[in-house]
Amino acid sequence: MAKWGQGDPRWIVEERADATNVNNWHWTERDATSWSKRKLKEVLEGLVVEGEAGRCEIGDLKHVEGEASCNSRKGKLIFFYEWNLRLSWKGTVKESGEKHKGSVEIPNLSEENEVDDTEINVSKKKGEGDVLKELMRTEGTTKVREALRDYLKALKTEFTLGMILPTKAAVGQELATERKPSGSPVQDSVTPQALDMVGVKIPTVRIHMREVFNSPADELYSIFTKKELVQKFSKCPAVIEAEKGGKLQMFEGCVSGEYTELVPSQRLVLKWRCQSWPEEHYATVALTFQDLVAQSELELECKGVPVSHEESTRQCWKKQYFEEIHLLLQQSKDSME
Repeated sequence: MAKWGQGDPRWIVEERADATNVNNWHWTERDATSWSKRKLKEVLEGLVVEGEAGRCEIGDLKHVEGEASCNSRKGKLIFFYEWNLRLSWKGTVKESGEKHKGSVEIPNLSEENEVDDTEINVSKKKGEGDVLKELMRTEGTTKVREALRDYLKALKTEFTLGMILPTKAAVGQELATERKPSGSPVQDSVTPQALDMVGVKIPTVRIHMREVFNSPADELYSIFTKKELVQKFSKCPAVIEAEKGGKLQMFEGCVSGEYTELVPSQRLVLKWRCQSWPEEHYATVALTFQDLVAQSELELECKGVPVSHEESTRQCWKKQYFEEIHLLLQQSKDSME
């Protein structure tokens, strides 16, 4: 029998921050299919292509078939994805003002091919307007490839955060780094909370963000408490029981929790977690609403975020909440004008 401290390092549990998947040795897998469908829509829909011939815009992702996953083994990440995509596009010829539309097909986006080698086919409905088809075939294809690269970059960074779990030494180094003054602005800061243990005992951090919205505080408060508004900005079915102890579930189960404090138009406190976090671990999210002149400010304080999920949680609030709420408010304003 090996002496204490001299055993196979793959099984040295005390070196793991949470004693899970020691040294990331075991095979773990995370399904990225639902996340990928949302991300592909986000990066592809609404792309604008302009040139001397006219202006085109990519519309809906009409067809998305395939799957994606990320696997971790021996501390390395392995990606599998295969997609068959079809997008619509419409455009206007600059000289004549004629309008035309067509489709963009990507029959095989997969890890077997580089993005530059991925086949992209542009077609147009019958009639004139081939100048727009050519614009989409050249400039449009370039824009689509850039968007596909953005998707793959997010898949390999944003989606995978937390899959390679930190060892105790790594966590110590990360916390030491976080303690150094960064000079970052107050509205987007993070404070280490190494002793702040919520639920499962793991090192956590506190995220603090501020965002200004073009709406009064009562309207912004409603966006977080009314099911129909939550579903509009999240673009997914949701469970919203806006009362003390009421359940919360969003983004196809990727986010869940419950309401613990509600002060209409002023403050919300949530018990909140991401599906990828350690089981039964929750953060405490406090949202404070303050009216400004013709606007309102939202202050977010999220305590108890797992250290290894700090960046993905920040991006979740920035991309999936704040940016989508801005878009919803703008669409509402446009429809009233």
